[in-house]
Amino acid sequence: MLLYNSAVSGNCYKVRVLLAHLGLEYEMADVSVVDRSGRKELLGELNPGLRVPTLVLDDGRPLAESNAILWYLGDGTQYVPEDEYERAQVLQWMFFEQYSHEPYIAVARFWIAYSGSPDAFVGSRHDRALKGGYAALDVMEGHLAERAFLVGETYTIADISLYAYTHVAHEGEFDLARYPAIRAWLGRVAAQPGHVTIDA
Repeated sequence: MLLYNSAVSGNCYKVRVLLAHLGLEYEMADVSVVDRSGRKELLGELNPGLRVPTLVLDDGRPLAESNAILWYLGDGTQYVPEDEYERAQVLQWMFFEQYSHEPYIAVARFWIAYSGSPDAFVGSRHDRALKGGYAALDVMEGHLAERAFLVGETYTIADISLYAYTHVAHEGEFDLARYPAIRAWLGRVAAQPGHVTIDA
């Protein structure tokens, strides 16, 4: 397999985490998340969205969107439940991640830490990202206050999906000090066998 990857992207990191858990071998092609020139030539025939991660399977078929890749790789393993309701709950949290979490926390992190022009991320844009990000963290804190993982009693790809940008939320100026349940959950995720760090 070939993973078109960015070292700093949380979406790419999700895929690397699951690949590490599964012990699957793959190659990587690094793609800048800042300089998008050449994306069409590089990814145009593989991913209509021209985004990373893009995974090319051993048979040459491409697959895009981080959570779709997690589902493809994880289905049939311990990281995706067999129970139909719990499977739907995993998808619920993965949709939450892309709709209510990533657009705020990941965007703030990108502009502040990686864009090279953090001064452009001021005023209403910054305020909107902080408001939306903290709203998502509040939801997670309430849910994790009474459970070890997001779905059922076990670690799933839902946890991988939300861990990716939550554990680096401080790079987007989000303060996790007021979220003890999230911080404890982050520790449990990081303690999983085969876990890799984002800078590994």
